[in-house]
Amino acid sequence: MNTTLKMLAGTGALALVLTACGGGDGGGDSGGDGGELVGSGSGDSCTIDSPVPVGAVVSLTGAAASYGESQRKGLELAAEKLAENEGVTYDLKIEDDATDPKQGITVFEDLTKDRSVIIGPTLSNTAFQAQPIAQEAGVPVLAISNTADGITAQGDYIFRDSLTEAQVIPQTVEVAKEHFGLEKVVVMYSNDDAFTESGYKVFDQALQDQGVEILDTLTFSKADTDFRALLTEAKGQDPDAVVVSGLIEAAIPLVTQARELGIDVPIIGGNGFNNPKLMSDSGEAAEGVVVGAAWNSASEGDLNKAFLADFEEKYDGQPDQFAAQAYTGMFVVDAAVRANCSGEPDDIRDGLTTIKDLDTVLGTFSINADRDAEHQAVVQIVEDGSFKPLN
Repeated sequence: MNTTLKMLAGTGALALVLTACGGGDGGGDSGGDGGELVGSGSGDSCTIDSPVPVGAVVSLTGAAASYGESQRKGLELAAEKLAENEGVTYDLKIEDDATDPKQGITVFEDLTKDRSVIIGPTLSNTAFQAQPIAQEAGVPVLAISNTADGITAQGDYIFRDSLTEAQVIPQTVEVAKEHFGLEKVVVMYSNDDAFTESGYKVFDQALQDQGVEILDTLTFSKADTDFRALLTEAKGQDPDAVVVSGLIEAAIPLVTQARELGIDVPIIGGNGFNNPKLMSDSGEAAEGVVVGAAWNSASEGDLNKAFLADFEEKYDGQPDQFAAQAYTGMFVVDAAVRANCSGEPDDIRDGLTTIKDLDTVLGTFSINADRDAEHQAVVQIVEDGSFKPLN
């Protein structure tokens, strides 16, 4: 399935077209002479005659569909907001990778033929497999949720606006240790996913650095839904907290079953826990869960308040971190395009290297020399059914 969004800046018009997978109208051609994608002026005064072709790869089906659906909404909302600006228009095509690296490779191969930049994919597993295709084709990639180590190391066309687990988890452990007086914990993680395994490694090192004893490390599969045996084993060791690196599909039953078994100590989750489904599906069991995050929904910044209001109006619900990072991704691309007033892949790539102190819903945002995002992280705790800052 792909979603094509054509944005007409200055008119505020936005058309959403759903077509069969592999379809779509193609938009721009990153492999052509690109004359119509090179404009005049710069920044707010930049004017480009043709729409800049942008591709996005997210998991709309499969195990990561809840994340991908949030990302789709964030991208579409950003598309509508950018359509209100003058000078630059975008042709956004959103494709489903079905939470399958093989499908991700196929989609990347298609998008490198007619897109000037690719946003996504949802999971690091898929990113590691698909990104080399864009790197070889010279099409820049902006990862919006890939937090595993080594993502941007795949090439100089690979960037991300998502904070790495290495940037967020150590702060989470430090704050949780101080707040709860942690001395000993049990660690759990799914060992068949690059994202969650990377998160585990960072948790392991951060706990050691903070002098917190790891009583045991228990592993599970990302497809598991019954954690009672593992949780009973963890409970028997009387930990001060249970630390988990897992996707939301595992987080919901794990948290629920932990509370059913009488485990009332804090549960500290990795980035995979950053989803409103944790509270909506786990109910009271989610209370007290601690999660490090790249986005603070309670931020009083004007852009964030407007984002929350616009998202609520459009989707009748609240956004999560994945929606916020996807939303930001479109604005980061827009800043990169306007930096050189060009929709050509190489010019967008160069523009991405200049992103510094950009005002976004994530806060003041920069891309560093390693092509990674830099902005303030936040540690959250679930209270009264919603995430609230712990730090």
